Formats: sequence, structure tokens, C-alpha cells
Amino acid sequence: MQTEFIDFTPKIKVCKPIFDQTAVPDTCLKISVIVPARNEYRNIRKTLDALRLQTDTDGNPLNPQIYEVLLLVNNCSDQTFKIAENYQKKYPEFQLHLAEAWLPPSKANIGYVRRLLMDEAYRRLTYHGNYKGIIASTDSDTQVDTHWVTNIIKEIANGCDAVGGRILTRSSNNVSRLYHLRDVTYRSLLSRIESIIDPEEHDPWPRHFQYFGASMAVTCTTYMQVGRLPQVPYLEDNAFHQALLRMDIRVRKSPEVKAYTSTRLSGRVAVGFSEQLKKWSDYEKSGHTQDVEPIAAWITKFKCRRMLRECREAYLNGGLYNQQLVNTAAQELCINPDWLHKELTDSLYFGQLWEKVRKKLNNPRWAAKWKLVYITQAITELRSFVNNYTPETK
Repeated sequence: MQTEFIDFTPKIKVCKPIFDQTAVPDTCLKISVIVPARNEYRNIRKTLDALRLQTDTDGNPLNPQIYEVLLLVNNCSDQTFKIAENYQKKYPEFQLHLAEAWLPPSKANIGYVRRLLMDEAYRRLTYHGNYKGIIASTDSDTQVDTHWVTNIIKEIANGCDAVGGRILTRSSNNVSRLYHLRDVTYRSLLSRIESIIDPEEHDPWPRHFQYFGASMAVTCTTYMQVGRLPQVPYLEDNAFHQALLRMDIRVRKSPEVKAYTSTRLSGRVAVGFSEQLKKWSDYEKSGHTQDVEPIAAWITKFKCRRMLRECREAYLNGGLYNQQLVNTAAQELCINPDWLHKELTDSLYFGQLWEKVRKKLNNPRWAAKWKLVYITQAITELRSFVNNYTPETK
């Protein structure tokens, strides 16, 4: 379903911009890349190198005027800011803008810092009235692909409002990597089955499943439309992704937009990728198993979502829909059919409806119906489904 147009005049009140106002944005600026950093002296040069050496798909260097990098170093106890300053002096043609901040404990978190940066990117991109400008995000322990900027611009030009990049991890000998690779395989196969059962025109196969701060982008108009980055201390990228889906924003999970990140177990946030890796690392010692929902549960959800999507489209187009389909979906999802009928007609967006349905699945009936299985078993079943798929399988 197309994103509903909302007429508004976006405004962000900034009493004191965090970046030097003498660096007026160029009129050619298309994309502003934000990078939050804290104690990243080991990684920051490689991160900046990857952003500076961006090319088009033919390998030609990008015009440095079409993109910039906003690096905010906060609450550092190492040489991250000094290294970045020297880097800026060494490569003056690279549009790198620096700021250093000491934040109080209540604000010294990735959610606040990324929101601060994305707000600043929005302000700079719209300085000359460019509301089609692109806010992109990566991390200071991450190296984006050579064509990262080019491919983000291409995906937005193809009609998407937001782009999630594929995040790849560097090889390591830590046992958590095995758990991580299993998790990626499981989720990637689910994304393939999702594209088969409930395809979306704006996000065709091949695609992936990620929309994380290390590699994500959104247009200025969409950023303001969904209410900016949610004010949460961590998992802000996940919360932002949910906000996009809730309003039926066209999110493209592009395999061409790639970035490479670290697999360190000691992270800079209380909850995040590094903490998940540490949790998986502890599985080996505790004997904890990596259990997931079985394929049949996911197929049920994808089929029901497709049915509900079709019913909602029919309702919006003519006021009538197949009520039996909704009753069938309610039965399969173990939720109250009267509630589902009401939400289908009352919800402003389909994404809003499906979010409410997903929350309803946290109930004993659903859990009893679909017992968790070991992840390797689920992966085997997922691969079998994909390999044996025919149009009749739907």
C-alpha cells in the first residue's frame, strides 16, 4: 500500500547547533552521513577511510560535494577526537564535520546521540529546502562498502523512502560467531519465504532482513513524517524501523548496500549487537540451546498477513471485504475475531494493524501451538521449503 501523504511543515528547534555554522551545506548536498563515536581510536581511521573513498559503480570517485559526514565524539577518554581532527586536516576536500560533546549520564547513550546527529543531518540537508535529501547512518566500528553512498542514492531514486543495508561481520574465532551465523541464516531464509508468501513490490527478492544503525538511511521528509528517531536509550534503530513499518513506509532491505562491522564482545551500549554476541558466547558454558519459532509458525503468520492485507485493500477501495478470510486469520493466529475485524477497519495504516496483531501473538495459546525448536532443525526445514518451492506451495 502506498504511503499516505501528509501535508506538514517540518521544523526542528535547535537552540545551539552541534556543528560549526561556518560550514554551510553545499547546494549540491544529497546525503548526510552520521557517525556517533565513543572511545573508537582503534577503528575511527578505517571508518573514515571507507567513507572518504566512495565511488560510483564504475569505480569513479564520488563528487565530494554531494555527501558529507557528521562525526560526533561524545564522552571519550581516548584519542578518538584528536585522530579525527588530524584526519580532517589531512583530507580537506573530504566533507568531514566534527563535534565533541560531554553529555550527562541521562543523555550519554546511543539513542540520544544518534537522534541528535540525525536531527542535525536533517537541519543541514533542508538548509536549502532539500526535503528529498537523505540521512544515512553508520557506526564508528564499521566500514561501509565502496559503493555504499551510491547504492543508497540509487535505492531512494527507485521509489523507496528508507533503506536498510546488509551488515556483514568480520571473521573471528569466538564461539559466538557460530551462533551469529546460524541466526543470520535463519533470518535470511525467513526473509526469502516472506518474499514468496507475502511479497511487497518496493522490496523484491533478493533482499535481506536488517535495518540497523550501522547501515541505514531515510529521506528527510520520511524522517519527520514518522516523528524522528524515537527517544529511547538503546535499540533506537529497531524502534525507528518499527515506526517506519507502522506507517507503511516503503523500506528497501537492499543487498547492494553493504557494511562490515566488528564482532567484539565488549560494546559501547547496554543492549545491542555486542551484548547479543556475549550472550551467545555464554551459551557454550551454560549449555543453553539456540531455540527459535518453527517454520510452520512463520508460514502461518505470513499467510495471515497476506490475507489481512488483501482484506484491508478491499475495505479501503470499496468498504467491503471478505469477512471469512479475517475469521480464518483470527483462528490461525489464536486471537479474537471481533477484535481483528475492528482493528482492520479502524487502523490508520496496515503496518499499525499488523504491529497490534504481532503483540497479540504473545499469548499462551500461540506459544502452546508452536513449540520452539533448535535452530539447526528450523534452518533445515526452511531450506527444504525454499528448495522445493513452486507457486502452488503458497
